[in-house]
Amino acid sequence: MCGIAAVFGPGWNACQLDAMRAAQRHRGPDAEDSYVDSTGFAGLAHNRLSIIDLSAAGRQPIWSADGNLAIIFNGEIYNYCELRGELGGYPFHSRTDTEVLLAAYRRWGEAFLDRLTGMFAFVIWNERDRTMFAARDRFGVKPLHYSQWNGALYLASEIRALHAAGIPAELDTVSCASYLGAGLHDHSERTFWKNIHSLPPGHKMSLDAAGRVRVECWYDLAERTGVDYDTRTTAAVQEEYRSLLIDSVRLRFRSDVPVGINLSGGLDSSTLLGLVQVVDGEASRVEAFTYITDDSNYDELPWVRQMLARTEHRSIVCHLAPQETAELAESIQRHQSEPFGGLPTVAYAKLFETVRASGVVVVMDGQGMDEQWAGYDYYEAIPNGGAAPIQGTKQRTLRPECLTKEFRDLAMPYEPPRPFPDMLRNRQYWDTRYTKIPKALRFNDRISMRSSIELREPFLDHRLFELAFRQPPERKIVNGTRKWMLRRIAQDLLPDEIVTAPKRPLQTPQREWLRGPLRGWATDRIEAALGRWGGAWFNRDLVRHEWRDYCAGNSDNSFYVWQWINLGLMAQ
Repeated sequence: MCGIAAVFGPGWNACQLDAMRAAQRHRGPDAEDSYVDSTGFAGLAHNRLSIIDLSAAGRQPIWSADGNLAIIFNGEIYNYCELRGELGGYPFHSRTDTEVLLAAYRRWGEAFLDRLTGMFAFVIWNERDRTMFAARDRFGVKPLHYSQWNGALYLASEIRALHAAGIPAELDTVSCASYLGAGLHDHSERTFWKNIHSLPPGHKMSLDAAGRVRVECWYDLAERTGVDYDTRTTAAVQEEYRSLLIDSVRLRFRSDVPVGINLSGGLDSSTLLGLVQVVDGEASRVEAFTYITDDSNYDELPWVRQMLARTEHRSIVCHLAPQETAELAESIQRHQSEPFGGLPTVAYAKLFETVRASGVVVVMDGQGMDEQWAGYDYYEAIPNGGAAPIQGTKQRTLRPECLTKEFRDLAMPYEPPRPFPDMLRNRQYWDTRYTKIPKALRFNDRISMRSSIELREPFLDHRLFELAFRQPPERKIVNGTRKWMLRRIAQDLLPDEIVTAPKRPLQTPQREWLRGPLRGWATDRIEAALGRWGGAWFNRDLVRHEWRDYCAGNSDNSFYVWQWINLGLMAQ
């Protein structure tokens, strides 16, 4: 897990590359290196978080054996040992997955992407041909942003690095209007900043010798899945899926530094713990991390303790208190560069601080099961489009009427594709590719890397998704029970009370804290947003009216309030 930055073209200077690398030092505090070619056309920079092969041989850029190809890489190739075996005869100089990645590209060309199991964003420079090739993993676990500015192409793991290079920090009003008016973000290559784009998940980018940039899709879940349902017996599918789960967790244990897990009391992270017991043995002492807010309506510690009672795992509990939220949120905003997910993200950031302080460098978590197995409540009454609904609320989550008409009209229409003949899989596909997972991955990448922690997502394995997406609806929702097949698989891993527990969508007392102990801070942030953009973007009187109404207890959700607070954080 690292930070990468690169520049290609005329007119840039080494100070810009240095500034980009410095802006991402938190992503890789163990080492940093740069390379600038002799003509000053290409520059590569890297911040290293050492995970595999902790020796100096793992410093990047890493060069191919013939000295022609250089790579900077962020992520992990979990099946690198198997790939290395297929690359017999290549003169490896390290034990890193990075060098395997480069050797695989040299052997198989761009087709090597389909051989990879992992999370990745990388840039490869071809010194002889004066070309560049970059790619991002199937689900976009690892980020890659780019900008064409002043005749050069800039790439980096984080937006803040591009701003550090001098690319103007000017907000994109179309993205802001889409976010405030329709609740949309991270669903396209647009970011919240003008002239800065995100390479979409499952996409690749090339720069040819003539300076032409090309972006193409190399992986699409719907295309790889196909529209036909799996007609095998439930038992056969269940056995295959269980085997893939075990293999996915096994591969993600490959590390030369300590590995832990993030554990809530829900089905997904509990399933992960059960799989750790299978892979690492019943005597496993992998540390389990859980955050709480000391509110029994939300905290899941009782369920966590039930899970851990029969194991040797050490439980490490992280407490988030209201009085530390403001400072944490401001720090998180600097790292996110874009709106983020409210108090759950703040709590998660505090958890990663605790993980790092404990000496653990790699953690696994349970993202991805709801999208595979129809775990959200709205999968039973599927909306036809737009942003994913917010769970646990029956009232409106947005307040577009608080925006000026001129600003509201800037929002870009969002019409997701419908590659499947049934709406259930289309909604699952939208959540995976355009709404739920993309934003969650962006939030989690920034807050884990803020504490120099590598976050691994074993359930975001393409093999699991492709198999789950081929299953008919009667294997996902049965008599109102969602994630039906996953619960069957989990029966031999978990206590019955965990397997049968209903999904608990709310994990922090955000609603209560914003109208309670954080009310003054929230008011200040909302006023900061109105002071910066009121009149042009907002109807100030309506925003203040809605905020007072919220504080009076007349709303069952705080999504729209957090939007205004988040804009206030960005206004600082």
